[in-house]
This record gives sequence, structure tokens and C-alpha cells, in this order.
Amino acid sequence: MLLEIRDGTVSRKGTEVLKHFSFEIRGTEKIAITGRNGAGKTTLLEVLAGERELDADEKNPSAGMFRSRVFTIGMLKQQQNGDDERTVDDLIKEAVQSGKSADFLYSDERYLYETAYNRMFTRFGFAEADKHKKLCEFSGGERIKIALIRLLLSEPDVLILDEPTNHLDLESVEWLEQYIREYRKAVVIVSHDRFFLDRTVDVVWEVAFGKLTRYPGNYTEYRAAKAAAYERQMKAYERQQEEIERQNDLIKKFKNKPRKAAFARSRKKILERMEIIEKPQNDDAVIHTGEIVPARSGSKWVWECEHLKIGYDRQKPIAELSFRLRRGQKVGIVGPNGIGKTTLLKTVAGLLPPLEGKNGLGVNIDAAYFDQRSAELSDEAIVIDWFHDKFPALTEREVRDTLAGYLFKGRDLGKRVKSLSGGEKARLVLASLLQTRPNFLILDEPTNNMDIPAKETLESLFREYKGTILVVSHDRYFLSRVSEALLVFREEAPTVMYYPFGYAHYEERKRKLRAGEDPAILRKAEDQRLIEELKAVPKGERHQLREISTEQATLDWQFDINRRERQAALDVYLKALEELEEAQSREAEGWLRHLGHEEFAEGLQSPGYEEFAESLQNPGNEDAADQAQHEHGKGNAATKVAKVDAARDAWTKTLLDWYDIWLDTSDAEWEFRKDSKVSKEDTAFDDDKASEAADSSDGEHMEKI
Repeated sequence: MLLEIRDGTVSRKGTEVLKHFSFEIRGTEKIAITGRNGAGKTTLLEVLAGERELDADEKNPSAGMFRSRVFTIGMLKQQQNGDDERTVDDLIKEAVQSGKSADFLYSDERYLYETAYNRMFTRFGFAEADKHKKLCEFSGGERIKIALIRLLLSEPDVLILDEPTNHLDLESVEWLEQYIREYRKAVVIVSHDRFFLDRTVDVVWEVAFGKLTRYPGNYTEYRAAKAAAYERQMKAYERQQEEIERQNDLIKKFKNKPRKAAFARSRKKILERMEIIEKPQNDDAVIHTGEIVPARSGSKWVWECEHLKIGYDRQKPIAELSFRLRRGQKVGIVGPNGIGKTTLLKTVAGLLPPLEGKNGLGVNIDAAYFDQRSAELSDEAIVIDWFHDKFPALTEREVRDTLAGYLFKGRDLGKRVKSLSGGEKARLVLASLLQTRPNFLILDEPTNNMDIPAKETLESLFREYKGTILVVSHDRYFLSRVSEALLVFREEAPTVMYYPFGYAHYEERKRKLRAGEDPAILRKAEDQRLIEELKAVPKGERHQLREISTEQATLDWQFDINRRERQAALDVYLKALEELEEAQSREAEGWLRHLGHEEFAEGLQSPGYEEFAESLQNPGNEDAADQAQHEHGKGNAATKVAKVDAARDAWTKTLLDWYDIWLDTSDAEWEFRKDSKVSKEDTAFDDDKASEAADSSDGEHMEKI
């Protein structure tokens, strides 16, 4: 245990923020601190960093903070001093050289530090010349980046990060994720970036109602564990309430009856001794579990385009794509800022004419478009009246229930629309859009300005929605939970690529590419399911993602999995043949033991061998023991023959599977693989063992293949 807080309490301005809580850091744990805004997350970080003391508790000497040894702590804050006149170089070197010996300037350690410093500085988007600028010359976001670089280079034993992904671009965030995973010391993180937490932490501490609760695992596992714990406690609470009600009924029934008064008193004592189970607090998020079905299904193809060029200048199109969106698909759109993602959505929604090419919605498609301007509401009406005016057929109870599903409850219903926050307005507009039950949602950053409960509410809603979704979002966790495929905008060419799997899969592929690994072969059981789903997509819908090579990867997966299946089946077949030979040899050994080697050899060479062999199976020519052993050998050999046949059939099936993959691959796809070292001929099964086995097999084996 590196650090432990027992029964701690901490206050701000006389108000208790965290009350009688426990917390611990074990070894090199990567810890996330989660909770609502104002719950006490930053206060806890200040306590850990030594900037705030726990309240004194003289009555409880065992309470307080305990350390197993002396260690260093470094903390990244959300606000940085902007008046510092020192240069970046001076500031960072001062922090790193603090506590070092004089030999540090000439050591290998300094060389490693300089290398890491240069790499980090450029990684976070700075130029080499920026090292010599004064800190006060940088913006607030840039000062936070510099503070983060300084902190990472100092490598404290406990690294505390308060919203470290703010002001970082996606590449920097992904680099930081990798750095934290490989960091050899403890890390404590507060962040609203749930995807970042999923990729970095292995323990989550939730701050709620002044207490801390520990959950092992990343953010997604924490949410699942919390939901399960809520269900268990709610069931226990409801059972106890039923028991309390039953006991009270008995007390009321018998307390005034002389013969039953003692019984009533005993029931009352049972209630007094009962340990009351508290009713669990409701989760802030509303998790939708029922299907949300559009008013009408619409055509199979929701939106189609061919050689569509989008943008505002015919001479300089932003992007070009050919694509068909199938009914029920949920496709996310990713790419750098300003590359054309919103322009594509406006073109799909019909708000912007295409520069060239064809595009159009399918038959009976009811599209609903949402962007940030959709939520620019300035209405004087209160929330419940605003919504009811749009849907007058609903009763007041139905209006309240619907709005509750979007986190508008109690006093929220009486707020004026114009006074709502940006995230609240977005939720209200999305509620009105979905109430119309469209079959095609076109969404541009639907979760901007929303807190985590609101995001999780919408994520559950969109997962249960049975229509089609085309969505742009910078929230990676939202995309990983909602989208099933991606359209990827690339900077190097005005072409939009289609990626047929989810966002987490896409991120893993990119990571493997950067690490120099072959992303075409991911040895996970789930990949086979993904490939089977992709095979079900018509070839006209498959699109090329050049930097990731989706088609090439898919073929490689298929052939590689089949190759391993063939090899495994072949090994089983060869082993079965070997066991059959051994069984036949053992049967022959029974003859040798009965006759002797010379007599057996003469029998094999004699013209009357067949009669000689038949005589061996005559019980009169053998004693009882030899006959029993001979019959056992015959039965064993027959079993081995059946086993060989079954293994041969299994191997044959894998060869036919290979042939199906070979036939299912279009010539265009093989043309695509020209740049690869793998050609259509190369993918033929070329296992030497397979050829040898086939050559050694009899004609019947090859006829079946």
C-alpha cells in the first residue's frame, strides 16, 4: 500500500465536502476519480498532493493519511500561472534538475532527459524555437501543455492529472494514453474523457454524497459494476420494506389483543433490531432499455451517392465519395477539424447542394437533422409548455414521462427555455426530434456541452433506436458506444474512406500501424464474427480505406484463420493415421507372438497366404488369451479407421472453406492487392504437410476432397 486515507473528512469554508471516507493507492495503480461536478474530486486531489489537510479528528486516532514510505507527488492543475517571466527551457530544466547531483549535467541520464524533452515538446505541437519564449507569452491552453511536459519529465512516484486531455489534439491524447499505460509508477486521473479513462486506468473511485467507492477495472467496467450493485441493493431494499410492512401489519393486528400482546411486542423488537438497508441513490443517467422504433421503416437504402463532391467551391472540392447507407446502420464520421465532416452532413440533409455527382435519400425516408445551431433557442416559454405545444396530442403525464427520459425532472420542467444551458437545450431539441419518430437521424456533435450523465442517457437511447444514424462527434467514447462503422476523412487526399467496424477497432488498428505491427492479423475470437458480418455485406458496399487497407485486412484475416484451421485439422488427420498404423502393428504383433518370426515370414511369402491368414483367426489355432487380444486389436483398428475418416472429412471441410473464400473474392479486390506481396495464387493452400498427406492418401481420400 503506497498511500491510505482512513476515515478522513475534509471541509471547505466550514462545509464538509468529503465525510469519513476511505481511499488508497496500491503500488503502480492507474486510478480514475469520477463523480458529478462539485462532488469533491478536485478537493481529493488537493489532499493527495498535500495542498489541503484532512480535518483533525481527536476522537479517532486511527483516522488520517498514512504513507508506506517517502515518495514524490506531482500534480497537473487546470489553471496555470500566466505571469511567469522565465523561458520554457529554464522552467523545465529547473524542475528536472531539482535534487540531482552535479554529475547529472554530464551523465547518460541527462542525454535521455534531453531526448524525451525534445520528443514531448514537438509531440504537443510546439516548435523548437518555442523553448526560448517566456511562459507569459503563451495562451492558457499552451501553458497547461508546458506544465504537463514539465510534470512528465520529472517522473514523480504519484502522478496526479486533473483533466489532462483538455487543450490536446487527438494525436497528443493518444500518445498520452500510451505514455500512462507504460508509466512505471502510480497515476491518479480526473477526466471527462471516458474513452481516455477506458484506455488508461485499472481502478475507478467514485465520489458521491461525500463518500468514495472503489471499483476495479476501467470506466466501462465500473459503469457495469455500479449498475449491477444498484440492482442488488434495490432488490434487498424492496424485500426489507416488504418485511417491515408485514411485521407492522402483525403488530397493528395483535397489539390490542391480550392473548397476542406478547407476540406483537416480539415483532416490534424484531423491527428495532433490524439493520435498515438504505434505498440506493438513483443514477443520474437514464439508461433506456426499450426499443425506439421509427414511425415507418423506409426503403432498404436510406441514402446513396456516386462520385459525390462536396464543398463550397467547384474548383476546390473538400471531399469525394461513393457510398450507400443501409437501413438500420449507425455510422460515425471522423477526421480532423475543418476537413468537411459538417459539410457532408449538410449535403446529406439537403441544406447544401453537391458540387458534382449524384446523391439522394431513399423512398419514405423521414430525415431529422441536428446541429449546434438547432439548439440556439431563445423562447420565453417554460420547458414543459414548449414541448407540449409541439405535441398537443400528448397528455401532461406523457409529456412529463418523455422529458424525464431526457433528464428534465422536477424544477427543470419549470425553467424558461432561454435560460437553459447549451447541453440542456440540445437535449430538449433532441427530445422533440425523436418524438416525431424519424427513420434517419443526421447528427452533428449531439453531445457537445453535455455532462457525462446526459451523454450516457443519449448513448443508451441511440443504441436502442432502430432507425439509421449518421453522426459526427469528437467524443470517442460516444462513437465507440453508438457507431457500428465509420466514414474516415483523410487530410492527404479529398477522399472519404469507409471502415466497416466500430471506433475501438479502428483505434486499435491505427495503434498497430504506428507501432510497426501488421494490423491485418488480429488474433482475437471476435474478429471471426466481424469478418462473417462483413462477408454478408454486398460487394458493392465495401469501400477501401487505404491507410488501413480494410479489404486487404479482411482477406488476410480470412485466409489466415482458414490457414490455422487447415493446419490444425491436418495435424489431427496425420495423428489419426499414425494411431491407425500403430493399431495395425499391434494386431500384427499378436500374430508374431503366436507363430514366431520365421514361421510368420514364411507364411507371408507362401502361395497359400490368404488361407494362412484365415487360419490365424480360427479360435482353434489360438489359446483363449491370444484370441481375446486378437479380437481387441481388431476392434481397436476399426475404431482408428473411423477416427481417420472423421479427421479426413474435417480437413476436407477446411479446404472447401478456403475455396469458398477464394471464389468469394472479386477480381477488383485482387487488383487492389497488387501492391501487397500476396496475390490470388499465393493464397492457395501450400502447406507441405498437406501435399504429403494428400500424396500418401489413397484415391478415395482425394476423390472426397
